[in-house]
Amino acid sequence: MKTLEEINWIREEKRRELDLRVNLQANTHEKHILVCRGTGCTSSKSPEIIETFRRIIEEKNIENVKVIQTGCFGLCAKGPIVIIRPEDVFYAHCKPEDCEEIINTHILGGNLVERLLYKDIDENVVKRLDELNFYKKQKRIALKNCGIIDPENIDEYIAFDGYKALAKVLLEMTPEQVIEEVKNSGLRGRGGAGFPTGKKWEFTRMAQSEQKYVICNADEGDPGAFMDRSILEGDPHCVVEAMAIAGYAIGANKGYIYVRAEYPIAVHRFQTAINQARDYGILGKNIFGTNFEFDLEVRLGAGAFVCGEETALLESIEGKSGRPRLKPPFPANAGLWGKPTLINNVETYANITKIILNGAEWYSSIGTETSKGTKVFALGGNVVNTGLVEVPMGTTLREIIYDIGGGIPNGREFKAAQTGGPSGGCIPAEHLDTPIDYESLKQIGSMMGSGGLIVMDDSKCMVNLAKFYLGFTVDESCGKCTPCRIGTKRMLEILEKICDGNADLEELEKLEELAINIGKTAVCGLGQTAPNPVLSTLKYYRNEYLDHIKHKTCKTRECKALSKMEINQEKCKRCGLCARNCPVGAIVGNREEGYKIDTDKCIKCGLCATNCHFKAI
Repeated sequence: MKTLEEINWIREEKRRELDLRVNLQANTHEKHILVCRGTGCTSSKSPEIIETFRRIIEEKNIENVKVIQTGCFGLCAKGPIVIIRPEDVFYAHCKPEDCEEIINTHILGGNLVERLLYKDIDENVVKRLDELNFYKKQKRIALKNCGIIDPENIDEYIAFDGYKALAKVLLEMTPEQVIEEVKNSGLRGRGGAGFPTGKKWEFTRMAQSEQKYVICNADEGDPGAFMDRSILEGDPHCVVEAMAIAGYAIGANKGYIYVRAEYPIAVHRFQTAINQARDYGILGKNIFGTNFEFDLEVRLGAGAFVCGEETALLESIEGKSGRPRLKPPFPANAGLWGKPTLINNVETYANITKIILNGAEWYSSIGTETSKGTKVFALGGNVVNTGLVEVPMGTTLREIIYDIGGGIPNGREFKAAQTGGPSGGCIPAEHLDTPIDYESLKQIGSMMGSGGLIVMDDSKCMVNLAKFYLGFTVDESCGKCTPCRIGTKRMLEILEKICDGNADLEELEKLEELAINIGKTAVCGLGQTAPNPVLSTLKYYRNEYLDHIKHKTCKTRECKALSKMEINQEKCKRCGLCARNCPVGAIVGNREEGYKIDTDKCIKCGLCATNCHFKAI
C-alpha cells in the first residue's frame, strides 16, 4: 500500500532516472537498450534478443547499461526493433546473433552497426528514430507510452504521469466535472460507432441504481486489427487508471475487461497491472485516502466476433451464449446483470488520462470539427510500412498510405483501402484525399470501425474480397436473427456463383437487394453492417462483377475458376524459371522449343506468374 505522497516521490525519482528515454540530450552516462516485446516482435524472437543482451552485459560486467522490454514501437514491418537511448539509434530486423556486435561496436566502441540501420522509403539510411518518415506525421496520445516504458513495471508508468489523473479527479473534481471535461473534449468512442464518450458516461451516471459497472471491450475481432492489443501490451496501466476514473464519474465500484484469450501477452500484462495497482492501493478501498473504492477483473472471451457487439459481450460475461440483446433498453440503463453499465473500448479509455491532465480544450484542438483527437490504425496489406499508426483526425488516406506507410510495394498500383473490417467498405483511388473522420468515411460508403486499415494493390479482385468478408461474417454470425443467419448465407452463395462464373445479372440484382434489406432489418450493428463490403464494391467496382458474370473473366486471376494460365511467347525469355517452380509439373517444354502450360495439370496456383521476371504469364 502506497500513500499519495509515496507515489508522487516515485514519480519524481523514477522520472529523473528515465529522463534518457525521452530526452535525447539527457546528461547521463547510462544507456537503455529498448527491445520491442509486442506480439509481432515476440514471434520473431525478441525475448531471445532481450535475454542475449542481458547475458552478454553480465558476462562482460558492463555497468550503466540496462535492457528494457517495451510495447510496440509501431513500425512492425521492421521488427524485431532495438532502440538505444539516449542517442535514439534505431536498429531494424535484429536477431539474437546481432546482440554481440551491438554491444561491442555500439555500447563499448561508440560506433554504429551500419548494417542494422534502417533504409527509409526515400532510400536514405536512418540513424535515429525521430528521423523516420513513418513517425513524422503521427501524433501519439493513446500510444504515448508504448515503446517507452516497461509495461510490467508500475513505477515506470508512474514516472510518466501515471495515476496523476486519477488523483486529480478524486481530490479536485466532482463526478459531474469529470464528465463535463470528457464531453467538452469531443472524444467519441473508438470502437466503431463513434458515439460521444461524455454523453455515454452522463447517461450511465444518471441511471438510478445502487450497483453500476464499468466495462472495457477488448474483444478486437476485425481481421488485421491489433490496436487494442498493442495498447494493452504496451501501456496496460493507462486503461486501469481510465477505468477507475470512469467508475468515479458514473458511480461504479466494479469493472471488467473482456479480452479475447488469443491475446496471451495482453492478458498477462493487464492482469499484472491490476495486481500491481492493488498492491499500491490504487485499486481497492479508500483509494488515495478518499472513500472511493474500485476494483477490476479480467474476463476471457473465446474469440467470437459477435462478442465485440456490446450486448453480446454482456451476455458472455454473464456466462451465457454471446448473442446480442434487443435495444432499448441500452446498457447505460440495463446492462450487466440488469444494472447500469458503461462500455468503452481500449483506445477510448487510453485517451482519458491525457484529457484529464491536459484539458478538454487541448484535446479538442486536435482533429476536425466533428471528430476530435487522434485515431490509431493497424496499417496492413499491400503497403511497405505495415504497423501501428496514430494520426490526428482529418489526416487523409493518401498521407497514411504513402507518407507514413511508404506506398505500394513491388511497383504495383493502389487499388483500394478497406476500413472498418467486415463492417466497413472499400475506398477507391479517387477518394485517397478523403480526410479520415467519422462523417467523411460514412459519406463515401465506409466507416471508421475500430481502426483496421487494409491496403490493396491492383492484383486484388474486389469480388473475391467481398466473398472473403461475407464468408467471415457467415462463420461468425450468432444466428439469432434471420436476416443475418440466412440472408448473409444467401449473399455468400451468390458471390460464390459469381466467382465461379455461374451467375447471371438477375442474381447480381438479388445480391444488391439482399444487401440493402439485411442492413435495414438485422438485430445488431454487426449484422446491419455485414453487407457493407458488398455494397461498396458494387458501388466502385461494379465493372469487375460484370466481367465475372458477362465475360466469365477475372482479370486479377484470383478467382481460379475463371482464370486460364498461359505463356505469352513474345514476352517469354525461355529461362525456365516458371517450369522449375511449378509444383505439379504442368509447364512443359525446353529452352530451345519454348514452354507451354498443360491446362489439364495446372492447378492455377499462380507460382509461375509470381516467379516470372518478364510478366510473360
